[in-house]
Amino acid sequence: MSVEVLITRLDSSVTLPSYAKPGDAGADLTSRIDVTLQPGERTLVPTGISIALPNGYVALVHPRSGLAIKHGVTMVNSPGTVDAGFRGELQIILINHDPKAAISFKKGDRIAQLVIQRVEHAEFIEVKTLPGSDRGAGGFGSTGFGSTGGNA
Repeated sequence: MSVEVLITRLDSSVTLPSYAKPGDAGADLTSRIDVTLQPGERTLVPTGISIALPNGYVALVHPRSGLAIKHGVTMVNSPGTVDAGFRGELQIILINHDPKAAISFKKGDRIAQLVIQRVEHAEFIEVKTLPGSDRGAGGFGSTGFGSTGGNA
């Protein structure tokens, strides 16, 4: 199943998002600029594209696992959320977690993945108490590593 996503190139030389293999969930996003990240440095990397999603959809920007394992590069706000009403340039907040080595990206290098998903809107109903559940208020680690309280 596919959904139409309108797209505008803000730089005519940038690559449009594309799926590397059939069945991939994420379409590759590329850098619009050359950029170098020093160890521990983070920066905003423009992609040179803007999109228009239909209402009822969201675009989630995910880090590339190959960059994470090979170079320690990931996204600060993962996944990034692109709402249906946003029309600005997609930009990726990358961070270099490698303690020693800088990493450089050239214009056109793949830096993230874009996943398009349907969104449900909730109706929030305030109640005095919530119904019970097997988990209850158990937080992090409550299913095998000891409860840490009510953290979500």
